[in-house]
Amino acid sequence: MDSDTLPAIMPRTALAATTLAVVDMGSNSFRLEVGRVEGDQVFRLDTWRETLRLGAGIDSKGNLRPEARRAALACLARFAERLRGLHPSAVRAVATNTLRVARNAATFLPQAERVLGFPIDIITGYEEARLIYLGVAHVLPSSPEPRLVIDIGGGSTEFIVGRGMEALHMDSLKMGCVDMTQRFFSDGALTRRAFEAAGTAARAEVEAIARDFNHRHWTAAYASSGTALALAEILEQNGLSPAGITRGGLDRLQRRMISAGHVRRLSMAALKPERAPVLAGGLAVMAAAMEELDADRINPVGGALRLGVLYDLLGRRIQRDVRTATVDQFQTRWRVDREHAARVAALAQTIFAAAAPEADAATAQRLEWAALLHETGFSVSHTGFHKHGAYILQNADMPGFSAGEQAELATLVLGCRGSLAKMSGALANPTQRLQLLALRLAVLFHHARQAVALPRFRIAPGSGLRIEVPAAWLKAHPLTAHLLDKERAQWRSQGHPWR
Repeated sequence: MDSDTLPAIMPRTALAATTLAVVDMGSNSFRLEVGRVEGDQVFRLDTWRETLRLGAGIDSKGNLRPEARRAALACLARFAERLRGLHPSAVRAVATNTLRVARNAATFLPQAERVLGFPIDIITGYEEARLIYLGVAHVLPSSPEPRLVIDIGGGSTEFIVGRGMEALHMDSLKMGCVDMTQRFFSDGALTRRAFEAAGTAARAEVEAIARDFNHRHWTAAYASSGTALALAEILEQNGLSPAGITRGGLDRLQRRMISAGHVRRLSMAALKPERAPVLAGGLAVMAAAMEELDADRINPVGGALRLGVLYDLLGRRIQRDVRTATVDQFQTRWRVDREHAARVAALAQTIFAAAAPEADAATAQRLEWAALLHETGFSVSHTGFHKHGAYILQNADMPGFSAGEQAELATLVLGCRGSLAKMSGALANPTQRLQLLALRLAVLFHHARQAVALPRFRIAPGSGLRIEVPAAWLKAHPLTAHLLDKERAQWRSQGHPWR
């Protein structure tokens, strides 16, 4: 694209910040962590934790109960006070397994975002695992040896094998300390039969991934969750294990718990009241993981998800955004025509900047990524590539991207061509409507899939959007003129005409 035919768009940059913050909406507890940035390091300033057990607040129909929603909103309101005044680019809120599975998450999320004052990303299990490893890797000493990291949350358990700062293998199993406690210890009774049933169920889950995570793939094993830290402290302070988490120590702890008979009668050094109700479920998962992966000892370590999100935020601010690398990898993996995609992306950005001058940098960036990936499905089928591409972007593991961001990319790719009738949801959103318009026009003008001298057209934003293309240029490009007429008719048929 010739640089003198279209107006240059100045980059939209976020304000610099020396403070970053993360909100972790877990299935067992909600946490707020604030860090101070110094160079390429993040130093923790404040940490808040509230045990809500949101995972236990799901009813038999899969919905979050009203009392669980109220408790979550009240907690977020308290967090919002601490976050007040921080720039949106300096804060990231992430939700994990409970909001991944809750059927009414879509209605609860807007309420939660209004109370918190910041967007909330529901992250996939794969993305959760990547962020957990990133946090742990920043805490552990540098080493070229492969490491296993296990993180037992309230509703899911993540397994990662990585080397240095890179996660090599990741998986997420839908079992956690809250989930297992509800299934096998719901009445608080600590019986041998309950532990055996919980252990069998947990081992069956871990067995399915053991081939990729057993001891042949790593030299040292670590566990980063609150469950792991609690287990290690209990084992050590009660003389059940000399250091860290061992299989023998877990066996001895389980016998102590069975002897107590009930959660209410549990009394051990280092056992905190808020941890006692879910200790049995966490122990069952940890014991199963150690047995199936043949781990004799697991060392507790800090870091985990919150620190990983902080460093991920820092990376985005210093131009090491993992999402950019993911887009590049997807272009390679799906054999995207990079030159064509770059031309489409550049024009889409120009059109969007003119049509939506008040849009933020993050929105413009997501449009660029959608344009760079709009032909992801081309290697599947050239006729329905937009449908295949949308499916891939919606369902594939995309490091760095939240589920909401993937859904937005998929929506834009689905709508980059063809009938607009299928895009009613996106058309109802003013910002997505303009993203969609920009992408469709960019694809249209580059229909020949080669560099073309584009016209100096003018876009007048507003409710009566006006797009002016010189008549002489249209006369010299009759096919493009025909496609523009058809495109205008598409928008008119959906109640969004432009001239």
